[in-house]
Amino acid sequence: MSQAISPSNSQHYGLARVARVWRQARATVYRHRDAREAPTPAPAPARRRGPIGACPDDELLEHIRAEIHGSKFHGEGYRKIWARLRFGGIRTAARRVRRLMGENNLLAPHRTGRFAEKTHDGTIVTDAVNTMWGTDMTETITLREGVARVFVAVDHANSEIVGIHASRGANRFEALEPIRQGVHRHFGTIGADAARALKVRHDHGSNYMSHDFQQEMTFLGIQTSPSFVREPEGNGVAERFIRTLKENLLWVRTFETIEDLRIALQDFAHRYNETWLVARHGYRTPARVRAMQLQGGQCQADDLPSPA
Repeated sequence: MSQAISPSNSQHYGLARVARVWRQARATVYRHRDAREAPTPAPAPARRRGPIGACPDDELLEHIRAEIHGSKFHGEGYRKIWARLRFGGIRTAARRVRRLMGENNLLAPHRTGRFAEKTHDGTIVTDAVNTMWGTDMTETITLREGVARVFVAVDHANSEIVGIHASRGANRFEALEPIRQGVHRHFGTIGADAARALKVRHDHGSNYMSHDFQQEMTFLGIQTSPSFVREPEGNGVAERFIRTLKENLLWVRTFETIEDLRIALQDFAHRYNETWLVARHGYRTPARVRAMQLQGGQCQADDLPSPA
């Protein structure tokens, strides 16, 4: 209206005259006009409230990638990556590590869905080492000699590999080898009642239930503890380790002969015991947990806070 021309004097009415006649403040007109003409500012990117942490997201993501690429294991979850970052001096929240790994497709794949009822209720983990060992068998392929059987024995307390063996056959004598390795290493000798305080958990495979296997256990003073039929959770410590063994060795490497496989298994066992992180023991290695228990230390107390 202020730009309209008066028919009497052929001049613009002007903003001051129009505002005076309409009884409107000119400041209100200017404010609304400036708001329409000013460009709309871009919205600030959304971010979580609070301090950024040890470093910005982009920099932390590079540290996460470096830990994943530098690890000799496959399939480690975000909690172990978080723990390795803290050991390296980068202190951040576990939830932040999980968020960044999820946004960049770095999380380890996992199964989804649960059974409506639990077939196994309780725990098979022991408080002290050399109380119960779990043993089991799996298979792999060698290029020259075909199928090879892999036998393992794992301590239920600290998930340590106490014995590991590979052979062409899967008979009762081959199944005894990792147990004998562990008894010789941790009890000092292979003899009558050498491991009297020990229990061995195994499934109902014919090699484990055979007379020779059971007699050897009795000779060593070991009490056998078969898992319940059709409930593999009862031998879950050995079963879970076999999954780790497959993901980090058997599925990612090829072997010419069974002897090559046997050497690789021994090397893997040493590396696993010295560097694998056990979450329930404050992300300590199996070797560290054993050393602390033998020295009378408490492995339940940890210098790291629980994951946020």
